[in-house]
Amino acid sequence: MRNPVYVAADHRGGVPARVYQRGRRPGTRDPAPSRLSFRLQRLWLTPAVRALTRIGLPVFVVVLGLGIWLGDQGRRADLISRVQDVREKIEHRPEFMVSLLKIEGAGPEVSRAIRAMLPTQLPASSFDLDLDAYRDTIARLDAVADVSLVIRPGGVLEADVTQRVPAILWRKPQGIEMLDTTGHRVATLLTREARPGLPLIVGQGADKAVPEALRLIADAGPILPRLRGLERMGERRWDMVLDHDQRIMLPEIDPQAALDRILALNTAEDLLARDFTVIDFRNKDRPTIRLSEPALSAFRQVQSDSLKVRASQ
Repeated sequence: MRNPVYVAADHRGGVPARVYQRGRRPGTRDPAPSRLSFRLQRLWLTPAVRALTRIGLPVFVVVLGLGIWLGDQGRRADLISRVQDVREKIEHRPEFMVSLLKIEGAGPEVSRAIRAMLPTQLPASSFDLDLDAYRDTIARLDAVADVSLVIRPGGVLEADVTQRVPAILWRKPQGIEMLDTTGHRVATLLTREARPGLPLIVGQGADKAVPEALRLIADAGPILPRLRGLERMGERRWDMVLDHDQRIMLPEIDPQAALDRILALNTAEDLLARDFTVIDFRNKDRPTIRLSEPALSAFRQVQSDSLKVRASQ
């Protein structure tokens, strides 16, 4: 219920009466907020408005000031120059300088190639060295299997190199290539005599079957001193080339089993000591032996003599 209104009469000089509510003394201000003040207070209690006023507005003022200040081209150039000067002073401090390249695990030729690939001349700041790009460049060397780069205390850039180990030679029309156990190229040789201890393979696609060739060479055992190399035939199978122009033709599938059978026959019957040109084991069910011309002539003579003996009986 609304407060009753009272009228106070003023008997002095006919002054009009004043109207006031009960509970409020005459002449005091009404404590209730006005409609505008109430709406402003409610608006201030909104989280978005408070955040915009306390954070957004100062940030806007600062950004606006910086934008106006940086709007001058001369000020921008001066600021960029100052920043670059500070950056160069920091980057070229003694503790950030690299003055020595140390290479571990690489031969003389590979070490010279790695040093020639260094993107900057030493001494240089470590900030100027892109180690990832330099590592990728070194890894592209055929003789390098893996490499890691790290900057050691004292300004030493250390390159730990894992070189590919030559395991076999591949003769091509263009020359002789050294390959590792996976068939990856290691280096080029000018003459076979430069690495006489490595086995030899020839033929198109021979580099893609290096693991199989190495297994066959390892199983050759007793005939290894006579082995001159392996020839890839049709990019499908191997021929074992022996001395005295002799050849063993291995099948495309499971050539090791065929080689083991040949070695067993050689142990039992001294097969490889005979005068032949080709032992054909491409068909494991019908292995054949191609004799040399003198052996074939002698065999025919024996057959002729045998027939004459039979005819005379």
